[in-house]
Amino acid sequence: MKTILFNELAFIRTQTLKAMEGLTEEMADRIPDGFRNNIRWHLGHIYLVTDFLALSQLKLPMNLPEKFPDLFGTGKSPLDEDAHLFPLPTLPELKELLAGQIERIRQILPVDRLNETVSTITTSGGNDLVTPEQALVYNLYHEGMHFSTLSLYKRMLSK
Repeated sequence: MKTILFNELAFIRTQTLKAMEGLTEEMADRIPDGFRNNIRWHLGHIYLVTDFLALSQLKLPMNLPEKFPDLFGTGKSPLDEDAHLFPLPTLPELKELLAGQIERIRQILPVDRLNETVSTITTSGGNDLVTPEQALVYNLYHEGMHFSTLSLYKRMLSK
């Protein structure tokens, strides 16, 4: 399961990185009508949540650039009054962070602790994640959901 889990995380991440192809900085910042976030927010959010889900329960150090929680945390939006106060990462910066994240996590996450019962993370849908493995499995869904939204936005904004 452990090898399969990291292979699946890497596969989904590859799809997210492919979806970034052809994006411009301008496109990444546009918010489609009726929505609260943009492509840049979804990419930063994927990165932030993956580090949190993979590492926080075991209290391992996360690799979060300054202000990422303020910019890309759950409930945050580029439309927030204070969003303009923080510098945004460029698409190449986001791509570099995302491209190296899964392997970095694989290297520092002790595989023998994946099924350790740790402090619970409760998802926005009310799902309790009580082991790091559960959190990583949930991350497959989470990134897939944001990948779908990112792909939709890209199609909408390319017209």
